[in-house]
Amino acid sequence: METSPTIFQRLLNGESVLFSDPEYSNIPQACYQTRQLLVQLNVAAAESEIRRVLSQIIGADIDPSTMVFPPFQINYGKNTSIGKGVFINFDCTFLDLGGITIEDYVMLAPKVSLLSEGHPVAAEDRQTLTTGRIHIKRNAWIGAHATILQGVTIGENAVVAAGAVVSKDVPDNTVVGGIPAKHIKNL
Repeated sequence: METSPTIFQRLLNGESVLFSDPEYSNIPQACYQTRQLLVQLNVAAAESEIRRVLSQIIGADIDPSTMVFPPFQINYGKNTSIGKGVFINFDCTFLDLGGITIEDYVMLAPKVSLLSEGHPVAAEDRQTLTTGRIHIKRNAWIGAHATILQGVTIGENAVVAAGAVVSKDVPDNTVVGGIPAKHIKNL
């Protein structure tokens, strides 16, 4: 007998979910469980302890070459994948119900937000959770206070300037900046 996908699988698959969905209460419950682990992560000083707790949150091992500086925030965690040699600086925030993939050697400056979730603009539809996978490819550098929105892919070796809001894909080997982010130059 085939089982129905969970609300988490539905969101990861890009399905929009109404707040009135019978399974919606599973989301805050899972996020509170993640929050308990984040409290441990955010008071840890040893790199190995930070990686250990983050591994618990995402459900996969964090490579010893990856560095994360707390404080760090993530709402769910199970839909995040982090490669080797990744650097995540202070105060980064991940909303990952739509999925976040960070490939090897990506650098995130302080206060970067990766938001794979959102809501429709129309007021009558706003009580709906929408998602779109964020994919940051190998060796990309995301500047301080940049925000990457749902459904965006950041190309290999790309640079996102500090303070940018990225709502569209960024090609490999390019620099983007501004609000909304626009092409600045090729590398």
